[in-house]
Amino acid sequence: MRGRPEHRSIDALLCGAEVLAEEYDEGEVAAVRERVLAGPSAAGRSADAGTDDGRAVDMALGAGDRTAAQGRQYPTECEQAAHDLDLAVSLVINAPEAAASLARLVDDQEAIAPEGALVFGCLLHLARYREAAQFWWQFAAGGGSRTAAFCLCLHHRRHGEFRDADYWRAQSSRLTQRGRTATAAGSGAQGRGQCSAARPLLPEGVRHGLLSDCHTGGAPRLPHALEAVIHRLPVLDDDEDFGEIPQPARDLAGHLATP
Repeated sequence: MRGRPEHRSIDALLCGAEVLAEEYDEGEVAAVRERVLAGPSAAGRSADAGTDDGRAVDMALGAGDRTAAQGRQYPTECEQAAHDLDLAVSLVINAPEAAASLARLVDDQEAIAPEGALVFGCLLHLARYREAAQFWWQFAAGGGSRTAAFCLCLHHRRHGEFRDADYWRAQSSRLTQRGRTATAAGSGAQGRGQCSAARPLLPEGVRHGLLSDCHTGGAPRLPHALEAVIHRLPVLDDDEDFGEIPQPARDLAGHLATP
Protein backbone atom coordinates (compact mmCIF):
# COMPACT_ATOMS: atom_id res chain seq x y z
CA MET A 1 0.00 0.00 0.00
CA ARG A 2 1.05 3.63 -0.21
CA GLY A 3 2.73 4.23 3.13
CA ARG A 4 -0.26 4.30 5.48
CA PRO A 5 1.35 3.72 8.90
CA GLU A 6 -1.97 3.22 10.69
CA HIS A 7 -2.58 -0.05 8.82
CA ARG A 8 -0.61 -3.25 9.27
CA SER A 9 -0.24 -4.92 5.90
CA ILE A 10 -1.62 -8.35 5.12
CA ASP A 11 1.96 -9.37 4.34
CA ALA A 12 2.98 -8.40 7.88
CA LEU A 13 0.00 -10.10 9.46
CA LEU A 14 0.47 -13.34 7.56
CA CYS A 15 4.20 -13.38 8.23
CA GLY A 16 3.47 -12.93 11.94
CA ALA A 17 0.78 -15.63 11.89
CA GLU A 18 -1.72 -13.26 13.54
CA VAL A 19 -4.65 -14.01 11.21
CA LEU A 20 -5.35 -17.58 12.27
CA ALA A 21 -8.49 -19.22 13.53
CA GLU A 22 -8.39 -21.90 16.21
CA GLU A 23 -7.32 -24.72 13.90
CA TYR A 24 -3.88 -23.29 13.16
CA ASP A 25 -1.18 -22.11 15.49
CA GLU A 26 1.85 -19.97 14.74
CA GLY A 27 4.19 -22.94 14.38
CA GLU A 28 2.06 -24.62 11.71
CA VAL A 29 1.87 -21.52 9.53
CA ALA A 30 5.56 -20.80 9.99
CA ALA A 31 6.24 -24.36 8.82
CA VAL A 32 4.25 -23.74 5.63
CA ARG A 33 6.27 -20.64 4.79
CA GLU A 34 9.59 -22.28 5.65
CA ARG A 35 8.71 -25.43 3.70
CA VAL A 36 7.93 -23.43 0.56
CA LEU A 37 10.67 -20.84 0.80
CA ALA A 38 13.26 -23.51 1.58
CA GLY A 39 12.34 -25.39 -1.57
CA PRO A 40 11.77 -29.10 -2.16
CA SER A 41 13.61 -31.58 0.03
CA ALA A 42 16.59 -33.39 -1.44
CA ALA A 43 14.56 -36.54 -1.99
CA GLY A 44 11.78 -34.80 -3.89
CA ARG A 45 13.69 -32.08 -5.71
CA SER A 46 12.76 -31.64 -9.37
CA ALA A 47 15.24 -31.17 -12.18
CA ASP A 48 14.09 -27.58 -12.69
CA ALA A 49 14.64 -26.81 -9.02
CA GLY A 50 18.35 -27.38 -9.53
CA THR A 51 18.85 -24.15 -11.45
CA ASP A 52 21.38 -21.61 -10.24
CA ASP A 53 18.63 -19.33 -8.94
CA GLY A 54 16.94 -22.21 -7.12
CA ARG A 55 20.22 -23.30 -5.50
CA ALA A 56 20.92 -19.72 -4.42
CA VAL A 57 17.58 -19.48 -2.66
CA ASP A 58 18.04 -22.92 -1.10
CA MET A 59 21.46 -21.89 0.23
CA ALA A 60 20.14 -18.61 1.60
CA LEU A 61 17.25 -20.37 3.33
CA GLY A 62 18.89 -23.72 3.96
CA ALA A 63 18.05 -23.68 7.65
CA GLY A 64 14.44 -24.33 6.68
CA ASP A 65 15.12 -27.60 4.84
CA ARG A 66 14.63 -29.73 7.96
CA THR A 67 11.31 -28.02 8.65
CA ALA A 68 10.33 -28.53 5.01
CA ALA A 69 10.90 -32.26 5.15
CA GLN A 70 9.19 -32.68 8.51
CA GLY A 71 6.19 -30.50 7.60
CA ARG A 72 5.23 -32.21 4.34
CA GLN A 73 1.92 -34.06 4.65
CA TYR A 74 1.13 -35.10 1.07
CA PRO A 75 2.84 -37.70 -1.14
CA THR A 76 3.78 -35.36 -4.01
CA GLU A 77 5.09 -31.81 -4.31
CA CYS A 78 2.06 -30.86 -6.42
CA GLU A 79 -0.48 -32.12 -3.89
CA GLN A 80 1.37 -30.44 -1.03
CA ALA A 81 1.50 -27.16 -2.96
CA ALA A 82 -2.24 -27.34 -3.67
CA HIS A 83 -2.96 -27.72 0.05
CA ASP A 84 -0.51 -25.00 1.05
CA LEU A 85 -2.01 -22.59 -1.51
CA ASP A 86 -5.52 -23.23 -0.22
CA LEU A 87 -4.28 -22.55 3.31
CA ALA A 88 -2.43 -19.36 2.32
CA VAL A 89 -5.49 -18.08 0.45
CA SER A 90 -7.77 -18.85 3.41
CA LEU A 91 -5.42 -17.00 5.77
CA VAL A 92 -5.37 -13.94 3.52
CA ILE A 93 -9.18 -13.90 3.39
CA ASN A 94 -9.25 -14.18 7.21
CA ALA A 95 -6.86 -11.25 7.67
CA PRO A 96 -8.40 -8.30 9.57
CA GLU A 97 -7.19 -5.95 6.84
CA ALA A 98 -8.68 -7.93 3.93
CA ALA A 99 -11.87 -5.89 3.52
CA ALA A 100 -10.08 -2.55 3.82
CA SER A 101 -7.41 -3.65 1.35
CA LEU A 102 -10.04 -4.73 -1.18
CA ALA A 103 -11.86 -1.41 -0.72
CA ARG A 104 -8.68 0.53 -1.50
CA LEU A 105 -8.28 -1.45 -4.73
CA VAL A 106 -11.86 -0.67 -5.76
CA ASP A 107 -12.19 2.93 -4.56
CA ASP A 108 -9.01 4.38 -6.06
CA GLN A 109 -8.66 3.14 -9.63
CA GLU A 110 -5.60 5.33 -10.20
CA ALA A 111 -3.63 3.96 -7.26
CA ILE A 112 -1.58 0.79 -7.13
CA ALA A 113 -3.11 -1.30 -4.35
CA PRO A 114 -1.11 -4.55 -4.28
CA GLU A 115 -2.73 -5.95 -1.15
CA GLY A 116 -6.21 -5.33 -2.54
CA ALA A 117 -5.15 -7.20 -5.67
CA LEU A 118 -3.83 -10.01 -3.46
CA VAL A 119 -7.18 -10.31 -1.67
CA PHE A 120 -9.14 -10.18 -4.92
CA GLY A 121 -6.94 -12.89 -6.41
CA CYS A 122 -7.61 -15.07 -3.36
CA LEU A 123 -11.36 -14.61 -3.78
CA LEU A 124 -11.08 -15.64 -7.43
CA HIS A 125 -9.06 -18.71 -6.44
CA LEU A 126 -11.80 -19.77 -4.03
CA ALA A 127 -14.39 -19.26 -6.79
CA ARG A 128 -12.33 -21.45 -9.14
CA TYR A 129 -11.12 -18.61 -11.40
CA ARG A 130 -7.58 -19.94 -11.16
CA GLU A 131 -6.04 -18.21 -14.20
CA ALA A 132 -7.64 -14.89 -13.27
CA ALA A 133 -6.32 -15.31 -9.73
CA GLN A 134 -2.84 -15.71 -11.19
CA PHE A 135 -3.28 -12.44 -13.12
CA TRP A 136 -4.19 -10.48 -10.01
CA TRP A 137 -1.45 -12.10 -7.92
CA GLN A 138 1.08 -11.10 -10.56
CA PHE A 139 -0.25 -7.54 -10.39
CA ALA A 140 0.08 -7.60 -6.60
CA ALA A 141 3.56 -9.11 -6.64
CA GLY A 142 4.66 -6.47 -9.14
CA GLY A 143 3.49 -3.88 -6.63
CA GLY A 144 5.61 -5.42 -3.87
CA SER A 145 3.37 -8.00 -2.16
CA ARG A 146 5.56 -10.87 -0.98
CA THR A 147 2.48 -12.91 -0.06
CA ALA A 148 1.23 -12.65 -3.65
CA ALA A 149 4.61 -13.91 -4.86
CA PHE A 150 4.32 -16.72 -2.29
CA CYS A 151 0.89 -17.64 -3.73
CA LEU A 152 2.30 -17.62 -7.26
CA CYS A 153 5.07 -19.99 -6.19
CA LEU A 154 2.48 -22.41 -4.85
CA HIS A 155 0.20 -21.93 -7.88
CA HIS A 156 2.96 -22.97 -10.27
CA ARG A 157 4.21 -25.77 -8.05
CA ARG A 158 0.75 -27.35 -7.85
CA HIS A 159 0.83 -27.58 -11.65
CA GLY A 160 4.34 -29.04 -11.72
CA GLU A 161 5.79 -25.82 -13.17
CA PHE A 162 8.85 -25.88 -10.96
CA ARG A 163 10.98 -23.38 -12.87
CA ASP A 164 8.27 -20.73 -12.58
CA ALA A 165 7.72 -21.74 -8.95
CA ASP A 166 11.41 -21.21 -8.22
CA TYR A 167 11.25 -17.75 -9.78
CA TRP A 168 8.37 -16.65 -7.58
CA ARG A 169 9.90 -18.32 -4.53
CA ALA A 170 12.98 -16.16 -5.05
CA GLN A 171 10.81 -13.07 -5.53
CA SER A 172 8.93 -13.79 -2.30
CA SER A 173 12.20 -14.19 -0.43
CA ARG A 174 13.56 -10.94 -1.89
CA LEU A 175 10.40 -9.01 -1.04
CA THR A 176 10.41 -10.50 2.47
CA GLN A 177 13.92 -9.22 3.08
CA ARG A 178 13.02 -5.80 1.67
CA GLY A 179 9.84 -5.56 3.72
CA ARG A 180 11.24 -6.42 7.15
CA THR A 181 12.09 -2.83 8.04
CA ALA A 182 8.67 -1.60 6.94
CA THR A 183 6.96 -4.41 8.84
CA ALA A 184 8.78 -3.54 12.06
CA ALA A 185 7.95 0.15 11.63
CA GLY A 186 4.25 -0.59 11.13
CA SER A 187 3.77 -3.08 13.97
CA GLY A 188 3.20 -0.69 16.86
CA ALA A 189 0.25 -0.63 19.23
CA GLN A 190 -1.67 1.81 17.05
CA GLY A 191 -1.51 -0.55 14.08
CA ARG A 192 -2.65 -3.48 16.21
CA GLY A 193 -5.64 -1.52 17.42
CA GLN A 194 -6.68 -0.66 13.88
CA CYS A 195 -6.52 -4.30 12.80
CA SER A 196 -8.52 -5.58 15.73
CA ALA A 197 -11.36 -3.16 14.87
CA ALA A 198 -11.35 -3.89 11.15
CA ARG A 199 -14.52 -5.17 9.48
CA PRO A 200 -14.13 -8.78 8.25
CA LEU A 201 -14.34 -9.46 4.53
CA LEU A 202 -16.61 -12.53 4.82
CA PRO A 203 -19.13 -13.73 7.43
CA GLU A 204 -17.54 -15.48 10.40
CA GLY A 205 -18.98 -18.89 9.56
CA VAL A 206 -17.59 -18.74 6.03
CA ARG A 207 -14.13 -17.69 7.19
CA HIS A 208 -14.07 -20.38 9.85
CA GLY A 209 -15.26 -22.95 7.29
CA LEU A 210 -12.43 -22.16 4.89
CA LEU A 211 -9.81 -22.88 7.54
CA SER A 212 -11.69 -25.94 8.76
CA ASP A 213 -11.65 -27.36 5.22
CA CYS A 214 -7.88 -26.84 5.07
CA HIS A 215 -7.44 -28.43 8.49
CA THR A 216 -9.31 -31.58 7.41
CA GLY A 217 -7.54 -31.86 4.06
CA GLY A 218 -10.46 -30.61 1.98
CA ALA A 219 -10.48 -28.05 -0.81
CA PRO A 220 -11.97 -24.80 0.51
CA ARG A 221 -14.29 -22.82 -1.72
CA LEU A 222 -16.82 -20.06 -1.34
CA PRO A 223 -20.45 -20.94 -0.63
CA HIS A 224 -22.74 -20.83 -3.67
CA ALA A 225 -24.24 -17.48 -2.67
CA LEU A 226 -20.80 -15.85 -2.52
CA GLU A 227 -19.63 -17.56 -5.70
CA ALA A 228 -22.68 -16.02 -7.38
CA VAL A 229 -21.42 -12.59 -6.26
CA ILE A 230 -18.10 -13.28 -7.99
CA HIS A 231 -19.83 -14.62 -11.11
CA ARG A 232 -21.78 -11.36 -11.46
CA LEU A 233 -18.65 -9.19 -11.55
CA PRO A 234 -17.79 -7.36 -14.77
CA VAL A 235 -15.33 -9.31 -16.88
CA LEU A 236 -12.47 -8.00 -18.99
CA ASP A 237 -12.55 -9.36 -22.53
CA ASP A 238 -10.76 -12.68 -22.87
CA ASP A 239 -7.05 -12.24 -22.23
CA GLU A 240 -4.70 -14.24 -24.44
CA ASP A 241 -2.89 -15.71 -21.43
CA PHE A 242 -5.47 -15.70 -18.64
CA GLY A 243 -8.87 -15.94 -20.34
CA GLU A 244 -11.74 -14.07 -18.67
CA ILE A 245 -10.52 -11.75 -15.92
CA PRO A 246 -13.21 -10.58 -13.46
CA GLN A 247 -12.84 -6.98 -12.28
CA PRO A 248 -13.65 -5.75 -8.76
CA ALA A 249 -16.87 -3.75 -8.43
CA ARG A 250 -17.49 -0.93 -5.98
CA ASP A 251 -20.17 -2.81 -4.06
CA LEU A 252 -18.20 -6.08 -3.88
CA ALA A 253 -17.18 -5.95 -0.21
CA GLY A 254 -20.73 -5.18 0.91
CA HIS A 255 -22.19 -8.08 -1.07
CA LEU A 256 -19.56 -10.46 0.31
CA ALA A 257 -20.21 -9.47 3.91
CA THR A 258 -24.00 -9.90 3.58
CA PRO A 259 -24.73 -12.16 0.58
